[in-house]
Amino acid sequence: MTTSLTPVLRDQAFRWIADDPDDDSRVELQNILARAMGGEAEAADELADRMAGPLEFGTAGLRGPVRAGPNGMNVAVVTRTTAGVAAWLTAQGHGGGVVVVGRDARHGSEAFAAAAAEVLTAAGFAVKVLPGPLPTPVLAFAVLELGAVAGIQITASHNPPADNGYKLYDATGGQIVPPSDGQIEQAIEAASPAISVPRAPGAEVLGDELLDAYLAKVALLPRGPEREVKIAATALHGVGAETLRAAFERAGFTDLRQVTEQATPDPDFPTVSFPNPEEPGATDLLLALASEVDADLAIALDPDADRCALGVRTRDGSWRMLRGDETGVLLGRHVLSTVDKADPLVATTIVSSSMLGEIAKEFGARYAETLTGFKWLVRAGEGLVFAYEEALGLCVNPGFVRDKDGISAAVLAAGLAASLRAAGRGPLDVLDELAVRHGVHVTDQVSLRVTDLSVREKLMAGLRAAPPASVGGTDVTMEDLLPDADVLRLTGDGVRVVIRPSGTEPKLKAYLQVKQAVTGELAEARATADARLAALRADIEARLS
Repeated sequence: MTTSLTPVLRDQAFRWIADDPDDDSRVELQNILARAMGGEAEAADELADRMAGPLEFGTAGLRGPVRAGPNGMNVAVVTRTTAGVAAWLTAQGHGGGVVVVGRDARHGSEAFAAAAAEVLTAAGFAVKVLPGPLPTPVLAFAVLELGAVAGIQITASHNPPADNGYKLYDATGGQIVPPSDGQIEQAIEAASPAISVPRAPGAEVLGDELLDAYLAKVALLPRGPEREVKIAATALHGVGAETLRAAFERAGFTDLRQVTEQATPDPDFPTVSFPNPEEPGATDLLLALASEVDADLAIALDPDADRCALGVRTRDGSWRMLRGDETGVLLGRHVLSTVDKADPLVATTIVSSSMLGEIAKEFGARYAETLTGFKWLVRAGEGLVFAYEEALGLCVNPGFVRDKDGISAAVLAAGLAASLRAAGRGPLDVLDELAVRHGVHVTDQVSLRVTDLSVREKLMAGLRAAPPASVGGTDVTMEDLLPDADVLRLTGDGVRVVIRPSGTEPKLKAYLQVKQAVTGELAEARATADARLAALRADIEARLS
């Protein structure tokens, strides 16, 4: 695009620069403004983009590129956001309460965490800061452990290196849900310019006792006595490596090999193009290490260690990563087969595999499906013992972390792998048994990335106006989940498609599932399911193109 530097845009930039308390951000925006005033079209475009904010505060908090201006993550944005959070907490009757602040190791995280802590301290809250960059689940644990009224984690999870974010937990220890997000956004809009927001030192920096308490609980998660297992793992340049090592030691697992090149936090993520275990190539070094050391299981954490992906050796000796649904049903069954709680509940989302529901029936457990996001999963109901989402989110410990927790999931998975190894079996054997018992469930995802968000709206409107009668050769009916969610669900004989706009990325996503009963050979049923899934994928791709 080509943007002219209008007087309105110029004055907006001058105003933001004057109100920005951070020297580096002021200089950064001043340089862009000067270039735009000199007639540079690219600078005018960039200035318009940076001033197009503010970043929207939703149930996932904030997330965006680290850069100056209202449409970016910077000290000024974090300062005003935290002023809004403080005002909201006070209006909810939580003024003066404990708020915990944590961070990962991304660009800007240390400065953003310090700004948030100082704003909250000046607002009269008892602020406790985690001692350095730590996994997000440690922050979620701290909210419950310390009886806090809120927790703030500075992280962009598995986003690209240029991004950072701001995640908010309420007093329940879970991420916020509506209408809290809207109330907070209104409070942010009413906040003073960042330079006028009071900030004060004095936050308490926690010692090792909080992490020790977390690790002590994680160490109790393995469900059997076996500990002889060899694990290969990676933290993908994030903050999980040291906590994972400590968790494994506490739980009694001594044979852990980590990918050396990815074990140290590095905000540039130099060995991966996209620091997400789901992305092609992200786990190549991990699988190479697993093969080299003849591991029993491979584990990949995302950069803030709230997600966990598992890798396994296949029948031909090669290695592959399990899909999120495969990991979910594998660990879900493990929890249900060993749980000691009466009337347990397991939960997943409407876009995940439906197999967990079949497994729950087998064990006489309750089962719930929620909208996407752990903010909903941890609120699925009383007696929750396990929850997962297909995007590698696993909660195996809802009693002390009400969010996804990659560290705890890794420890539980190591315990399962040790038990299976002792019995001369492996994860794929369990998945085969589940397929024979409950049918082959194969899943896939189609994502359409857009630069113009109105494209998503037009596609969703088009599907609502003219619902397809069949997809992938199977007759379907369409269910519209409005007003609860902007979600369309197509279902037919053994086929399900869920279509929704992403809440954190400029994408329209379609989640595909085919279920095929096993009436003869498992391999034959898998081949049929795969063929049906391929046809379904081709159809959906064509409709979303």
